[in-house]
Amino acid sequence: MASNETIKKTFIVAIVLCLVCSVIVSMSSVLLKPIQEANKDAFLKRSMLQAAGMYDETKSIDEQFEQFTARMVDLETGKFTDEIDVDGFDQLKAAKDPALSIEIPDDQDIAKISRRAKYGKVYTLDGENGIETIILPIKGYGLWGTLYGYLALEADGNTVVGLSYYDHKETPGLGGEVDNPRWKALWEGKEIYDDNNDVAISVIKGTVDSKDSDAVHKVDGLAGATLTSRGVHLMFQYWLGKNGYEEFLSNLRQGKA
Repeated sequence: MASNETIKKTFIVAIVLCLVCSVIVSMSSVLLKPIQEANKDAFLKRSMLQAAGMYDETKSIDEQFEQFTARMVDLETGKFTDEIDVDGFDQLKAAKDPALSIEIPDDQDIAKISRRAKYGKVYTLDGENGIETIILPIKGYGLWGTLYGYLALEADGNTVVGLSYYDHKETPGLGGEVDNPRWKALWEGKEIYDDNNDVAISVIKGTVDSKDSDAVHKVDGLAGATLTSRGVHLMFQYWLGKNGYEEFLSNLRQGKA
């Protein structure tokens, strides 16, 4: 009696099995993509709500986020613009597109991000008297990789409401403390610019002396994470400086945005 376990049949079974598995994986990817995108969207919205000090875990994230309006900012003019479709704009992807971004010269690239999108996608919380809170996307290199987050400011474009990082590769217990609510709470009420409208905010080594006349511009460094602290410091220096949101925030304070 001939054996059914021939090399030919073994190959046929293996090929069929591979094809079936491939179809299952492909279908799963297609079916799960909308769920993954929805989860990603909810995660980013939660991060922004946390930066704004408004996240309530007992309520729907979408319901809470309805208070905010996404708006586009032309970083060259520092003004809101309708030239770019806000709904279809991804600032991180735009930064990789030569048509939608600029290459940052080495001597200016203190945040080590290589390219910067020409437009910023910001979020505003509007009240009866106009903008009350504005959320800015920021990113910059830490110790092991790029940190991505959001900075929330009051309507004056100067006073920090809160800070939140949603993606980073920093060491848990050290640089990873950028996620620690106690450290993030230190940012609330800090001021970005000095009386000359120069970027004054600084992440220092050690603890801020409350008696220091410049304490309002300083934040405690992360213990044992000097390079991550410096990365956060330089991230703020870049994004709130002349090559980032400085012109926009100046226009915002003057009602010209």
